[in-house]
Amino acid sequence: MTFVSCKQTGRMAFEVFKPVEVKLEIASLPYSVWGCYLFKNDNQGYLFPLILYNFQCMVVPNQNVTAIPQSRSPIEKKLDQGFVWLTQIFAWGIVVVLLLLGFPIAQQAIPAIQQFGLGFLFGSDWNPVANQYGVFPMIAGTLMSSLIALLFAVPLGVGTAIFLSEDFIPPSIRTALTFLVELLAAIPSVVYGLWGIFVLIPFLRPFGMFMYKNFGWIPLFSTPPGGPGLFPAGVILAIMTLPIITAISRDSLASLPPDLRQASLGLGATRWVTIFRVLIPAAFSGIVGGIMLGLGRAMGETMAATMIIGNSNNLRPSIFAPANTIASLMANQFPEASGLQVSALMYAGLVLFALTLLVNIAAEWIVNQVKAKYQ
Repeated sequence: MTFVSCKQTGRMAFEVFKPVEVKLEIASLPYSVWGCYLFKNDNQGYLFPLILYNFQCMVVPNQNVTAIPQSRSPIEKKLDQGFVWLTQIFAWGIVVVLLLLGFPIAQQAIPAIQQFGLGFLFGSDWNPVANQYGVFPMIAGTLMSSLIALLFAVPLGVGTAIFLSEDFIPPSIRTALTFLVELLAAIPSVVYGLWGIFVLIPFLRPFGMFMYKNFGWIPLFSTPPGGPGLFPAGVILAIMTLPIITAISRDSLASLPPDLRQASLGLGATRWVTIFRVLIPAAFSGIVGGIMLGLGRAMGETMAATMIIGNSNNLRPSIFAPANTIASLMANQFPEASGLQVSALMYAGLVLFALTLLVNIAAEWIVNQVKAKYQ
Protein backbone atom coordinates (compact mmCIF):
# COMPACT_ATOMS: atom_id res chain seq x y z
CA MET A 1 0.00 0.00 0.00
CA THR A 2 1.36 3.33 -1.07
CA PHE A 3 0.43 6.82 0.01
CA VAL A 4 1.28 10.39 -0.73
CA SER A 5 2.93 12.02 2.25
CA CYS A 6 3.28 15.67 3.16
CA LYS A 7 6.08 16.86 5.40
CA GLN A 8 4.39 20.09 6.39
CA THR A 9 2.80 20.12 9.80
CA GLY A 10 -0.99 19.78 10.00
CA ARG A 11 -1.62 18.80 6.40
CA MET A 12 -3.44 15.71 5.22
CA ALA A 13 -2.88 13.42 2.29
CA PHE A 14 -5.62 11.33 0.76
CA GLU A 15 -5.37 8.34 -1.48
CA VAL A 16 -8.38 6.86 -3.17
CA PHE A 17 -8.21 3.13 -3.51
CA LYS A 18 -9.92 1.33 -6.26
CA PRO A 19 -12.87 -0.83 -5.21
CA VAL A 20 -11.80 -4.26 -4.23
CA GLU A 21 -14.27 -6.97 -5.01
CA VAL A 22 -14.25 -9.95 -2.74
CA LYS A 23 -15.78 -12.90 -4.44
CA LEU A 24 -18.01 -15.06 -2.28
CA GLU A 25 -20.20 -17.99 -3.18
CA ILE A 26 -23.42 -16.01 -3.49
CA ALA A 27 -22.43 -12.36 -3.72
CA SER A 28 -19.77 -9.89 -4.72
CA LEU A 29 -19.08 -7.25 -2.06
CA PRO A 30 -17.21 -4.12 -3.26
CA TYR A 31 -15.29 -2.31 -0.57
CA SER A 32 -14.20 1.32 -1.07
CA VAL A 33 -11.52 2.25 1.39
CA TRP A 34 -10.07 5.70 1.86
CA GLY A 35 -6.99 6.24 3.96
CA CYS A 36 -6.34 9.59 5.53
CA TYR A 37 -2.90 10.07 6.96
CA LEU A 38 -1.83 12.94 9.13
CA PHE A 39 1.86 13.57 9.30
CA LYS A 40 3.68 15.71 11.81
CA ASN A 41 7.28 16.87 11.59
CA ASP A 42 9.24 17.44 14.74
CA ASN A 43 12.82 17.33 15.83
CA GLN A 44 12.70 13.62 16.51
CA GLY A 45 11.28 12.82 13.10
CA TYR A 46 8.41 10.79 14.50
CA LEU A 47 5.47 9.96 12.29
CA PHE A 48 1.94 10.03 13.69
CA PRO A 49 -0.63 8.61 11.28
CA LEU A 50 -4.40 9.01 11.80
CA ILE A 51 -6.19 6.46 9.69
CA LEU A 52 -9.90 6.82 8.97
CA TYR A 53 -11.65 4.07 7.13
CA ASN A 54 -15.02 4.39 5.49
CA PHE A 55 -16.45 1.13 4.31
CA GLN A 56 -19.32 1.18 1.90
CA CYS A 57 -20.62 -2.29 1.37
CA MET A 58 -23.20 -3.20 -1.18
CA VAL A 59 -24.21 -6.75 -1.76
CA VAL A 60 -24.61 -7.47 -5.45
CA PRO A 61 -26.23 -10.75 -6.37
CA ASN A 62 -23.97 -13.06 -8.28
CA GLN A 63 -25.24 -13.49 -11.79
CA ASN A 64 -23.97 -17.04 -11.85
CA VAL A 65 -26.21 -18.08 -8.98
CA THR A 66 -29.91 -18.60 -9.66
CA ALA A 67 -32.31 -18.40 -6.75
CA ILE A 68 -34.70 -21.30 -6.53
CA PRO A 69 -38.17 -20.02 -5.61
CA GLN A 70 -40.03 -22.03 -3.04
CA SER A 71 -43.59 -22.74 -4.06
CA ARG A 72 -46.29 -22.40 -1.41
CA SER A 73 -48.60 -25.26 -0.70
CA PRO A 74 -52.29 -24.99 -1.63
CA ILE A 75 -53.23 -25.10 2.05
CA GLU A 76 -51.13 -22.02 2.81
CA LYS A 77 -52.67 -20.15 -0.11
CA LYS A 78 -56.18 -21.04 1.05
CA LEU A 79 -55.37 -19.95 4.62
CA ASP A 80 -54.06 -16.59 3.41
CA GLN A 81 -57.09 -16.05 1.21
CA GLY A 82 -59.36 -16.99 4.09
CA PHE A 83 -57.63 -14.52 6.37
CA VAL A 84 -58.14 -11.75 3.79
CA TRP A 85 -61.83 -12.61 3.53
CA LEU A 86 -62.16 -12.69 7.32
CA THR A 87 -60.67 -9.21 7.75
CA GLN A 88 -62.95 -7.91 5.00
CA ILE A 89 -65.95 -9.37 6.81
CA PHE A 90 -64.89 -7.64 10.03
CA ALA A 91 -64.41 -4.31 8.23
CA TRP A 92 -67.81 -4.49 6.54
CA GLY A 93 -69.32 -5.67 9.82
CA ILE A 94 -68.59 -2.25 11.33
CA VAL A 95 -70.49 -0.62 8.47
CA VAL A 96 -73.38 -3.01 9.00
CA VAL A 97 -73.51 -2.19 12.72
CA LEU A 98 -73.62 1.53 11.95
CA LEU A 99 -76.45 0.98 9.47
CA LEU A 100 -78.35 -1.16 11.97
CA LEU A 101 -78.04 1.67 14.49
CA GLY A 102 -78.82 4.53 12.16
CA PHE A 103 -81.55 3.06 9.96
CA PRO A 104 -84.16 2.33 12.68
CA ILE A 105 -83.55 5.74 14.28
CA ALA A 106 -83.96 7.50 10.95
CA GLN A 107 -87.03 5.44 10.11
CA GLN A 108 -88.82 6.34 13.34
CA ALA A 109 -87.75 9.98 12.99
CA ILE A 110 -89.43 10.38 9.57
CA PRO A 111 -92.75 11.77 10.93
CA ALA A 112 -90.94 14.49 12.89
CA ILE A 113 -88.66 15.23 9.93
CA GLN A 114 -91.67 15.61 7.65
CA GLN A 115 -93.50 17.90 10.06
CA PHE A 116 -90.68 20.10 11.40
CA GLY A 117 -87.90 19.79 8.82
CA LEU A 118 -84.73 21.75 9.55
CA GLY A 119 -86.69 24.05 11.83
CA PHE A 120 -86.40 21.32 14.44
CA LEU A 121 -82.68 22.08 14.70
CA PHE A 122 -83.21 25.78 15.40
CA GLY A 123 -86.43 25.73 17.43
CA SER A 124 -86.33 26.31 21.18
CA ASP A 125 -89.79 25.09 22.22
CA TRP A 126 -90.28 21.60 23.58
CA ASN A 127 -93.98 21.27 24.39
CA PRO A 128 -95.41 17.74 24.13
CA VAL A 129 -98.93 19.02 24.88
CA ALA A 130 -98.97 21.30 21.84
CA ASN A 131 -96.73 18.99 19.76
CA GLN A 132 -94.17 21.76 19.34
CA TYR A 133 -90.59 20.51 19.38
CA GLY A 134 -87.25 22.19 18.90
CA VAL A 135 -83.86 20.84 19.91
CA PHE A 136 -81.56 23.87 19.63
CA PRO A 137 -81.19 24.40 23.43
CA MET A 138 -80.24 20.72 23.81
CA ILE A 139 -77.70 20.96 20.98
CA ALA A 140 -76.17 24.01 22.64
CA GLY A 141 -76.13 22.28 26.03
CA THR A 142 -74.48 19.17 24.56
CA LEU A 143 -71.77 21.16 22.81
CA MET A 144 -71.15 23.54 25.71
CA SER A 145 -70.92 20.83 28.35
CA SER A 146 -68.57 18.82 26.12
CA LEU A 147 -66.45 21.92 25.48
CA ILE A 148 -66.17 22.64 29.21
CA ALA A 149 -65.19 19.01 29.75
CA LEU A 150 -62.45 19.21 27.13
CA LEU A 151 -61.11 22.47 28.54
CA PHE A 152 -60.38 20.66 31.79
CA ALA A 153 -59.71 17.12 30.59
CA VAL A 154 -57.31 17.75 27.69
CA PRO A 155 -54.56 19.68 29.56
CA LEU A 156 -54.90 17.47 32.61
CA GLY A 157 -55.06 14.23 30.62
CA VAL A 158 -52.18 15.00 28.26
CA GLY A 159 -50.09 16.38 31.13
CA THR A 160 -50.72 13.23 33.16
CA ALA A 161 -49.81 11.10 30.13
CA ILE A 162 -46.49 12.96 29.75
CA PHE A 163 -45.80 12.56 33.47
CA LEU A 164 -46.51 8.82 33.35
CA SER A 165 -44.61 8.15 30.12
CA GLU A 166 -41.39 9.91 31.15
CA ASP A 167 -39.04 8.82 33.94
CA PHE A 168 -39.94 11.61 36.36
CA ILE A 169 -40.78 9.12 39.12
CA PRO A 170 -39.73 5.56 39.95
CA PRO A 171 -41.39 2.81 37.90
CA SER A 172 -43.24 1.35 40.89
CA ILE A 173 -44.96 4.65 41.70
CA ARG A 174 -45.64 5.24 38.01
CA THR A 175 -47.39 1.88 37.70
CA ALA A 176 -49.54 2.59 40.75
CA LEU A 177 -50.57 6.01 39.43
CA THR A 178 -51.40 4.52 36.03
CA PHE A 179 -53.63 1.96 37.70
CA LEU A 180 -55.40 4.64 39.74
CA VAL A 181 -56.07 6.79 36.66
CA GLU A 182 -57.48 3.85 34.72
CA LEU A 183 -59.60 2.91 37.73
CA LEU A 184 -61.65 6.08 37.17
CA ALA A 185 -63.12 4.49 34.04
CA ALA A 186 -64.60 1.63 36.09
CA ILE A 187 -66.73 3.88 38.31
CA PRO A 188 -70.44 3.79 37.28
CA SER A 189 -72.07 6.95 35.96
CA VAL A 190 -74.66 7.05 38.75
CA VAL A 191 -71.86 7.17 41.32
CA TYR A 192 -70.36 10.16 39.51
CA GLY A 193 -73.80 11.78 39.54
CA LEU A 194 -74.31 11.28 43.27
CA TRP A 195 -70.80 12.49 44.01
CA GLY A 196 -71.45 15.54 41.88
CA ILE A 197 -74.66 16.38 43.75
CA PHE A 198 -73.31 16.02 47.28
CA VAL A 199 -69.63 16.97 46.81
CA LEU A 200 -68.89 18.75 43.54
CA ILE A 201 -71.75 21.26 43.45
CA PRO A 202 -71.09 22.56 47.03
CA PHE A 203 -67.38 22.67 46.26
CA LEU A 204 -67.87 24.75 43.08
CA ARG A 205 -70.45 27.14 44.56
CA PRO A 206 -67.87 29.59 46.11
CA PHE A 207 -66.04 29.79 42.80
CA GLY A 208 -69.31 30.43 40.98
CA MET A 209 -70.29 33.19 43.40
CA PHE A 210 -66.87 34.83 43.02
CA MET A 211 -67.17 34.84 39.22
CA TYR A 212 -70.75 36.13 39.39
CA LYS A 213 -69.94 38.99 41.77
CA ASN A 214 -66.79 40.12 39.99
CA PHE A 215 -67.52 39.23 36.37
CA GLY A 216 -71.29 39.14 36.27
CA TRP A 217 -71.32 41.65 33.41
CA ILE A 218 -69.94 38.87 31.18
CA PRO A 219 -72.82 36.76 29.75
CA LEU A 220 -71.06 33.52 30.67
CA PHE A 221 -71.24 34.43 34.38
CA SER A 222 -74.46 36.45 34.35
CA THR A 223 -76.45 34.17 36.70
CA PRO A 224 -75.62 33.11 40.27
CA PRO A 225 -74.91 29.42 40.83
CA GLY A 226 -78.01 27.85 42.29
CA GLY A 227 -77.13 24.17 42.29
CA PRO A 228 -77.27 21.95 39.19
CA GLY A 229 -76.11 23.66 36.05
CA LEU A 230 -73.99 23.53 32.93
CA PHE A 231 -70.66 24.18 34.65
CA PRO A 232 -70.89 21.34 37.23
CA ALA A 233 -72.00 19.00 34.44
CA GLY A 234 -68.96 19.97 32.37
CA VAL A 235 -66.63 19.36 35.28
CA ILE A 236 -68.12 15.94 36.01
CA LEU A 237 -67.83 15.04 32.32
CA ALA A 238 -64.18 16.13 32.40
CA ILE A 239 -63.51 13.71 35.24
CA MET A 240 -65.26 10.91 33.38
CA THR A 241 -63.33 11.48 30.15
CA LEU A 242 -59.98 11.93 31.90
CA PRO A 243 -58.98 8.21 32.03
CA ILE A 244 -59.74 7.74 28.32
CA ILE A 245 -57.61 10.70 27.21
CA THR A 246 -54.82 9.85 29.65
CA ALA A 247 -54.59 6.15 28.78
CA ILE A 248 -54.58 6.59 25.00
CA SER A 249 -52.20 9.57 25.10
CA ARG A 250 -49.82 7.70 27.38
CA ASP A 251 -49.83 4.64 25.10
CA SER A 252 -49.16 6.87 22.09
CA LEU A 253 -46.20 8.54 23.78
CA ALA A 254 -44.82 5.27 25.17
CA SER A 255 -44.97 3.56 21.76
CA LEU A 256 -42.63 6.09 20.15
CA PRO A 257 -39.18 4.71 19.27
CA PRO A 258 -36.52 5.58 21.87
CA ASP A 259 -34.20 6.74 19.08
CA LEU A 260 -36.51 9.71 18.49
CA ARG A 261 -35.94 11.05 22.00
CA GLN A 262 -32.24 10.24 21.99
CA ALA A 263 -31.69 11.94 18.64
CA SER A 264 -33.35 15.14 19.85
CA LEU A 265 -31.32 15.17 23.05
CA GLY A 266 -28.17 14.39 21.09
CA LEU A 267 -28.73 17.44 18.90
CA GLY A 268 -28.72 19.65 21.97
CA ALA A 269 -32.45 20.02 22.66
CA THR A 270 -33.58 20.24 26.25
CA ARG A 271 -35.94 17.73 27.79
CA TRP A 272 -38.97 20.00 27.54
CA VAL A 273 -38.19 21.01 23.98
CA THR A 274 -37.94 17.32 23.11
CA ILE A 275 -41.32 16.63 24.70
CA PHE A 276 -43.24 19.53 23.18
CA ARG A 277 -41.48 19.85 19.81
CA VAL A 278 -40.67 16.22 19.01
CA LEU A 279 -42.61 13.65 21.04
CA ILE A 280 -46.05 15.29 21.13
CA PRO A 281 -46.08 16.05 17.36
CA ALA A 282 -44.98 12.47 16.66
CA ALA A 283 -47.80 11.08 18.83
CA PHE A 284 -50.33 13.72 17.79
CA SER A 285 -52.62 11.35 15.90
CA GLY A 286 -52.95 9.04 18.89
CA ILE A 287 -53.52 11.95 21.29
CA VAL A 288 -56.25 13.39 19.05
CA GLY A 289 -57.82 9.94 18.83
CA GLY A 290 -57.99 9.76 22.62
CA ILE A 291 -59.47 13.26 22.80
CA MET A 292 -62.14 12.36 20.25
CA LEU A 293 -63.06 9.23 22.18
CA GLY A 294 -63.35 11.34 25.31
CA LEU A 295 -65.48 13.87 23.44
CA GLY A 296 -67.77 11.11 22.25
CA ARG A 297 -68.10 9.90 25.84
CA ALA A 298 -68.95 13.43 26.99
CA MET A 299 -71.52 14.04 24.24
CA GLY A 300 -73.28 10.74 24.82
CA GLU A 301 -73.14 10.61 28.62
CA THR A 302 -76.63 10.26 30.06
CA MET A 303 -77.00 9.41 33.74
CA ALA A 304 -74.38 11.68 35.31
CA ALA A 305 -75.30 14.59 33.05
CA THR A 306 -78.99 14.13 33.81
CA MET A 307 -78.36 14.29 37.54
CA ILE A 308 -76.09 17.35 37.39
CA ILE A 309 -77.09 19.59 34.49
CA GLY A 310 -80.53 20.73 35.73
CA ASN A 311 -82.67 19.47 32.78
CA SER A 312 -83.90 22.89 31.69
CA ASN A 313 -84.99 23.32 28.06
CA ASN A 314 -84.44 27.08 28.19
CA LEU A 315 -81.47 28.51 26.36
CA ARG A 316 -79.30 30.77 28.55
CA PRO A 317 -75.81 32.12 27.93
CA SER A 318 -74.57 31.60 31.50
CA ILE A 319 -72.63 28.45 32.33
CA PHE A 320 -74.01 28.53 35.89
CA ALA A 321 -77.64 28.27 34.71
CA PRO A 322 -79.47 24.92 34.36
CA ALA A 323 -79.33 23.43 30.87
CA ASN A 324 -80.02 20.18 29.07
CA THR A 325 -78.37 17.78 26.64
CA ILE A 326 -79.80 15.55 23.93
CA ALA A 327 -78.94 12.41 25.87
CA SER A 328 -80.55 13.76 29.05
CA LEU A 329 -83.66 14.80 27.12
CA MET A 330 -84.10 11.32 25.69
CA ALA A 331 -83.52 9.65 29.06
CA ASN A 332 -86.04 11.88 30.82
CA GLN A 333 -88.90 11.81 28.31
CA PHE A 334 -88.78 8.40 26.65
CA PRO A 335 -90.61 6.53 29.46
CA GLU A 336 -93.73 8.71 29.03
CA ALA A 337 -93.42 9.56 25.31
CA SER A 338 -95.98 8.58 22.72
CA GLY A 339 -96.98 9.50 19.20
CA LEU A 340 -95.13 12.41 17.64
CA GLN A 341 -93.03 12.89 20.76
CA VAL A 342 -91.33 9.54 20.18
CA SER A 343 -90.55 10.58 16.61
CA ALA A 344 -89.16 13.92 17.86
CA LEU A 345 -86.93 12.12 20.35
CA MET A 346 -85.69 9.84 17.57
CA TYR A 347 -85.01 12.93 15.48
CA ALA A 348 -82.98 14.33 18.40
CA GLY A 349 -81.05 11.05 18.60
CA LEU A 350 -80.34 11.26 14.87
CA VAL A 351 -79.01 14.78 15.39
CA LEU A 352 -76.68 13.52 18.13
CA PHE A 353 -75.54 10.73 15.81
CA ALA A 354 -74.75 13.30 13.10
CA LEU A 355 -72.91 15.57 15.56
CA THR A 356 -70.66 12.71 16.62
CA LEU A 357 -69.95 11.87 12.98
CA LEU A 358 -69.07 15.49 12.19
CA VAL A 359 -66.74 15.66 15.19
CA ASN A 360 -64.88 12.54 14.01
CA ILE A 361 -64.57 13.96 10.49
CA ALA A 362 -63.18 17.22 11.90
CA ALA A 363 -60.69 15.30 14.04
CA GLU A 364 -59.48 13.31 11.02
CA TRP A 365 -59.02 16.54 9.09
CA ILE A 366 -56.99 18.07 11.93
CA VAL A 367 -54.75 15.00 12.14
CA ASN A 368 -54.12 15.07 8.38
CA GLN A 369 -53.25 18.76 8.49
CA VAL A 370 -50.73 18.23 11.30
CA LYS A 371 -49.20 15.22 9.53
CA ALA A 372 -48.78 17.27 6.36
CA LYS A 373 -47.09 20.02 8.39
CA TYR A 374 -44.44 17.72 9.87
CA GLN A 375 -43.80 15.63 6.77
